[in-house]
Amino acid sequence: MSAEQPNAPGGAKLDLSESQQAAISRLQTDENVIPPPIWLARQAFISNDAVERAHAASDPKAFWDEKAKGVDWIEPYAETFRFDLPRHEWFLGGKLNAAANCIDRHVYGDRRNKAALIWVGEDGEEHTYTYSRLYREVNRFANALKRLGVAKGDRVIIYMPLVPEGVITMLACARIGAIHSVVFAGMGTQALRSRIVDCQAKAIVCSDYTFRRGKKIPLKPTIDEAVRDLVFVEHVVVHRRGSRVGDAPYEFESEREHDFYDIQNSNEIHCPPEPMDSEDPLFILYTSGTTGTPKGVVHTTGGYMVGVTWLSKAFYQIGERDIYWSTSDIGWIVGHSFIVYGPLSVGATIFCREGVPDWPTPEVTWELCERFGVNLLFTAPTAVRMWMSHGGEAPAKYDLSRLRLIACAGEPLNPEAHLWSQKHLVGQSGGMVVDNFWQTEIAAPVLGTLPTFEARPGKVGKPIPGVDAAIVDAQGNSLPDGHGGLLVLRKPVPYMLRTVWGDHARYEKYWQQIPGYYAAGDIAVRDADGWFAVLGRADDVLNVAGHRIGTADVEGSLLRHPAVAESAVVGLPDPLKGERIKAFVVLKAGFEEGAGLIGSLKDHVRQDLGPIAQPSEIEIRKTLPKTRSGKIVRRYLKAVEMGEDPGDLSTLAD
Repeated sequence: MSAEQPNAPGGAKLDLSESQQAAISRLQTDENVIPPPIWLARQAFISNDAVERAHAASDPKAFWDEKAKGVDWIEPYAETFRFDLPRHEWFLGGKLNAAANCIDRHVYGDRRNKAALIWVGEDGEEHTYTYSRLYREVNRFANALKRLGVAKGDRVIIYMPLVPEGVITMLACARIGAIHSVVFAGMGTQALRSRIVDCQAKAIVCSDYTFRRGKKIPLKPTIDEAVRDLVFVEHVVVHRRGSRVGDAPYEFESEREHDFYDIQNSNEIHCPPEPMDSEDPLFILYTSGTTGTPKGVVHTTGGYMVGVTWLSKAFYQIGERDIYWSTSDIGWIVGHSFIVYGPLSVGATIFCREGVPDWPTPEVTWELCERFGVNLLFTAPTAVRMWMSHGGEAPAKYDLSRLRLIACAGEPLNPEAHLWSQKHLVGQSGGMVVDNFWQTEIAAPVLGTLPTFEARPGKVGKPIPGVDAAIVDAQGNSLPDGHGGLLVLRKPVPYMLRTVWGDHARYEKYWQQIPGYYAAGDIAVRDADGWFAVLGRADDVLNVAGHRIGTADVEGSLLRHPAVAESAVVGLPDPLKGERIKAFVVLKAGFEEGAGLIGSLKDHVRQDLGPIAQPSEIEIRKTLPKTRSGKIVRRYLKAVEMGEDPGDLSTLAD
């Protein structure tokens, strides 16, 4: 038996889980509305979102022409957009270069000696790059790549942790028109190899190792195994970190291997930027795991740069004097859009750190915020819940009075985490915590809470101006407010993907599920005032005794228990019910495991969602397996429970 969405227009019904229905009911009232601070609203980049939204709806050409002025064009475009869905093109005929937008226009202006990148390693190493220094380093490596024969349109795989050389490599590729594909430095051999093969990479740039929780983790052996018999890979450039920290000299084993710095000429500090057509690919970013064919999402130069440049200011509120920190990694879309291209395009000072946000102590994030005067923080809800588990005492020890805005994305931000961070993380400044929604396929926010209107915990916010979002049933009929359905975009935005590398038919499926609409793949609901809540993936459900139970909703119920900091839920085979629910829980500080606590957790879910959603088993853990960007890897947990080899955690982390 499964729950059906009632009163859908035309009789069409959407099969929602019972727990999703319960979540929708809870969201009908807003008990903890957070009004925007007046001082923050007054300095917001968008002063009136309703006016912006109306402008975009009434004259979309003028609206996007205005946003396109935020980037420098080598040649002006002739046509703003052209739609023949699923094909959509933006700023047709225009030419620009992403690296020149991120560096050159600042170097030849007042920001030449401004800090562009402040980097801190997990081992305490620190480096600062001004825009002038970044210009020289990017150009040197761009020229080195050209000498190796890398040219416009060639693919370059980047397998590096969050180090300055990784950012430099991305920008060097963009400068010469090479298409980079960053693979999270930690994915295993098969995941890496599948991506190299799919894009037929001509060159690979990698680091010899990374740091994680105090351990030095080798990366080069993974590269060696992945490329061993790939004859189309002509060059492997190795960033040898060991040479910086006193390790023994690295010995290359192949003629196609080169040292990152040895191949550069210190005098070659100028490299003319390659004029790129607006629709030329800028990068490929893979979203699939290690099973099946990887999905290479392709983002193009013009529309992407217009989108991330505008939203760096309009949503993330990055200003001229700010220190901005994203706790993500360059291996993910957040790192592309809002560590590298967006913030550098607007001339920001970016702070970034290699390492997890709770090592070597749970206080390290707040110590760094105080020491570097961080004003804006972009992080994941999982990270917030991890900080919650350590209590509010840790951030209270540090001066966070400059931290005025925290933005969360990557998964739904549960109300408890939202309210906790509002109190403990921006409480000193009187600032605001905001939610936002987007995907690898959509490279910047499409839903979010702007600092000019109230935050409603549990709801992500309203459509960003220029975005036409809707909630529909399985046949594409619009649903009334308060009714859960599929989240779609009824019109393209310039910062969306254009294709899937080598498989355009796979791209077209995004628009074919509900013809004429882009299907995000998420269940969502909108309230009467226009606020959206994203409830989780449409296919992320369990089938317990014929009842469809959303994993995200069981996890959300557990998170509402006062003892729970983090939770993950998986479905396991059951001879009677088909599937049974097992939950994994990390406790907040001050709570101890025991039979009474387990019973309380089960009772809580039973009362919250009903008896069918009650976990049959709850396991208390100190930590949950996560990606570097902070997402919980539920597949790993399930593999262990099934007695299967979970493999390298990193290969399941996409």
